[in-house]
Amino acid sequence: MSEGSPGEDFSLFEVAAPEPERPAGEDLRPVTRGVVEDRWETQRSGARPSDGAPHGDVRPPLAVRMRPASLDEVVGQDHLLAPGAPLRRLVEGAAPASVLLHGPPGTGKTTLARLISQATGRAFEALSALSAGVKEVRGVIEVARRRLAAAEPRRTVLFIDEIHRFSRTQQDALLGAVEDRVVLLVGATTENPSFSVVAPLLSRSLVLGLHALDDEAVGTLLDRAVADPRGLAGAVTLTAEAREHLVRLAAGDGRRSLTALEAAADAVDDHGEITLAVVEQVVDEVAVRYDRAGDQHYDVISAFIKSIRGSDPDAALHYLARMIVAGEDPRFIARRLVVHASEDVGLADPTALQAATAAAQAVQLIGLPECRIALAQATIHLATAPKSNAVITAIDAAMSDVRQGAAGPVPPHLRDGHYAGAEKLGNAVGYRYPHDDRAAVVAQQYPPDELVGRNYYEPSGRGEERAIAERLARLRDVVRG
Repeated sequence: MSEGSPGEDFSLFEVAAPEPERPAGEDLRPVTRGVVEDRWETQRSGARPSDGAPHGDVRPPLAVRMRPASLDEVVGQDHLLAPGAPLRRLVEGAAPASVLLHGPPGTGKTTLARLISQATGRAFEALSALSAGVKEVRGVIEVARRRLAAAEPRRTVLFIDEIHRFSRTQQDALLGAVEDRVVLLVGATTENPSFSVVAPLLSRSLVLGLHALDDEAVGTLLDRAVADPRGLAGAVTLTAEAREHLVRLAAGDGRRSLTALEAAADAVDDHGEITLAVVEQVVDEVAVRYDRAGDQHYDVISAFIKSIRGSDPDAALHYLARMIVAGEDPRFIARRLVVHASEDVGLADPTALQAATAAAQAVQLIGLPECRIALAQATIHLATAPKSNAVITAIDAAMSDVRQGAAGPVPPHLRDGHYAGAEKLGNAVGYRYPHDDRAAVVAQQYPPDELVGRNYYEPSGRGEERAIAERLARLRDVVRG
């Protein structure tokens, strides 16, 4: 089959327009289109294939032409494609099972669906949840049943892009066919399936997560596209600065990197050079000086944290924006926010850690670009919160004492007394249960003898710690007698 012909290269498939009535039980042709219809690349390139017709002189977008033809060409998903891994076994046809692939855009979900179909020799049907409904789902399943009942039975792979957009009713329509293996379902979603796919479908499918591509993987895609006959076939060269900027722009999305590369290639003559200036011009985005593996990475994150600690939300937002625009992993940013919610705010605002943790969860749940809002909210919360380093100072002081040998025996009355013979050893004898006291606080020694009277936590007196300081003083008076 020639490059770009129907049924071979594809991305997002749409349900075909109504066709003339078919002879019942005889016509087992796919009921969904196999023509390349990847809307994002098509819109960027300006190309639009005719419905159901070969492309003629119009080449598919670069990202489509460079779709991996085998597992060996897939990059960035080593955790799923190692020998014996579930996805490799599935693609190689050794373990037929329905699967839900979830991960950020441009990580290879559609490509893997195609490889599964090719490897198993099954008929391929594809629907987009944006345009298909229950009627289309049932139509595909009916054709799949007829294929199984034909003189030469053949099974069907049903790929559903953006399956999270299907309603519960639409997802329920798949259950019987998946359960009976009338179709091998491959669902693709950018959302966590646990929140967007009905439980019965989840329990009948392998759930596999694809990772955003790292810089090395995106760079490999770019280099391959420049040299490969399916791609630019060496017609242009790519400078190191331009390549680095394309990698940053991709933000882990392989399709985005190839689309930007194609736009840059279109802007230079044959055998021309794609420079940083060319890339900046075609994507209308100036390169941000930021090296995720070098000094810029550490300088910007340091300035970000110090701006939060210094209670300057505007400066903190500036550095946050620099990291996001430069393609910094939002999970890294979220982790730093969680750390510094305790380190720099602590109990002066007990909700700070909750806000940072919620932002980290949002990053995992929705990803970029939307998670930038949650990161900004947490940044502003921490920067404007009252500050205290009393928590980190307390734990560091306690650990320092332990490392220096101040770790004496646990007082006998605090030891475990739940085993036979404990009382004879004096364990738990004399322990006073605080809840027996009206105030739930009693005079009692808790630390080892050598640490009696040693204070670790010293509230700052700012924010909520003002009240904590007053309460702690009363507690220490009672507990220490």
